[in-house]
Amino acid sequence: MSVAEKSQKKSGGLGETVSVIVQALLLALVIRTLLFQPFSIPSGSMRPTLLEGDYLFVTKWSYGFSRYSLPFGPDIFSGRIWGAEPKRGDVAVFKFPPDPSVDYIKRVIGLPGDKIQVKDGQLFINGVGVPRQKVGQIDNRDITEENGPVDVYRETLPNGVSYDTLDLTPNSIGDNTREFEVPPGHYFMMGDNRDNSSDSRFTVGFVPDENLVGRANLIFFSIGGSASPLEIWKWPSLMRASRLFHFVN
Repeated sequence: MSVAEKSQKKSGGLGETVSVIVQALLLALVIRTLLFQPFSIPSGSMRPTLLEGDYLFVTKWSYGFSRYSLPFGPDIFSGRIWGAEPKRGDVAVFKFPPDPSVDYIKRVIGLPGDKIQVKDGQLFINGVGVPRQKVGQIDNRDITEENGPVDVYRETLPNGVSYDTLDLTPNSIGDNTREFEVPPGHYFMMGDNRDNSSDSRFTVGFVPDENLVGRANLIFFSIGGSASPLEIWKWPSLMRASRLFHFVN
C-alpha cells in the first residue's frame, strides 16, 4: 500500500468517526428536545412523592413545545407549538418565572381561571374544599427529612387524581393564604411537602404556559444519602431499589 493510499484510508476513517459522533449528538439533541429529558430532584419540596436523589424522565411532548423545550431556551419563538393543557394533578417541570435558567418541579393545582386558596391547611378550588384525609404517619427520615413521625394526608382533586402530602407543621405560613385567581395562560403550582415548598403561594407565583418543560413520568434511578449515582460503591447501601422504574403519580 502506498503512502498516499494509507493517508487516504486514515483520512477516511477519521471522517467516518467524526460523522458518527455528529449523528449521535444530533440524535441525542432531538431526543432531549422532543421526547425525553432526564431530570434530578434537587430539593424536598415534593416529598413524599419525589425524593432528593430521584432521577426521572420528563416527557417533553406532553404539553407541546416552547422555547424552553430547546437547550438554553433561545428566544426564537413565543408561545407553544402543538400545545396541550396540563391536567390538574400533573407533576410538571417548568422554568422558574423570576429566573428561567432554574428548573422547578411541582404539582399542577390551578388551571387558568381557577380561584385557589388554602384555609387551615385545606386546599380550596373555586370555593370548594378538596377532600383531605389523614392516612397515617411516616417515620422515615429518608422520606420526610424529619426526625420523628410526620402526618400524611391524601388529597383527591376534582378530576379524581389522588396523592399524598406531608404536614410537617400545624398552622404554618402556607396553611392560610389569600385567594389567588389564576390568569389566562398561567398555572398555579404547589409542592406535596406543603410546609417546605417554595411554590405559587410564595416566590414562584403564577407559571406562564410558555415556561412548562414537560410532565414527570418515570423514576429510572434513586439513591439516598446525598450520594451521586456515579458512586457505585454506595449502591448496595443507599440505592432505593423499590423506587426504580416507578411511575410518577
